[in-house]
Amino acid sequence: MGKISPMLLIPPILFAGMAGLFFAGMMRDNPGELPSALIGQAAPGLPTQAVPGTEAFDPALFDAGEITIVNFWASWCPPCRAEHPTLLSLEDQGYRIVGANFRDIEANAEQYLREDGNPFIATSFDPRGGFAIDWGVTAPPETFIVGADGTILNRFIGPLVGSDYEQRFVPMLEGAKSAP
Repeated sequence: MGKISPMLLIPPILFAGMAGLFFAGMMRDNPGELPSALIGQAAPGLPTQAVPGTEAFDPALFDAGEITIVNFWASWCPPCRAEHPTLLSLEDQGYRIVGANFRDIEANAEQYLREDGNPFIATSFDPRGGFAIDWGVTAPPETFIVGADGTILNRFIGPLVGSDYEQRFVPMLEGAKSAP
């Protein structure tokens, strides 16, 4: 019987290593969720230019001693349109929501809020998306919960709809309300 070349062992070892990594990734609590390096950090800034017809974002909103929801959205984004009724409902429940509109056309964003309703206490208009990058936003919609002390408590990727909203975002919001 001949000697086995070490080169023949490399493919099975690589395969076993990759399979182990994939398995470990699937066993995470939320395998589809990208963690945010900003959790526990002070909320980054937002542009103070508003969507026309709305109140402009004031950085003092994060220092007001209340929870603030920051929602990154765009008028061209179908999932953003799908979550809009949820945002209106959250506003009706008394939540403070800042709308960070990005990579959009100003007139389209204005028309959208005028026609579908404005759930935001203030808006921020970021046509190039530079501030979204500061927040680590990958694609709209993304929603952050900013604590009463101005630190980011949670990040929710995707539209605030259905069971994902009920099972993940609502507990995040409830936890934020009970945080010191």
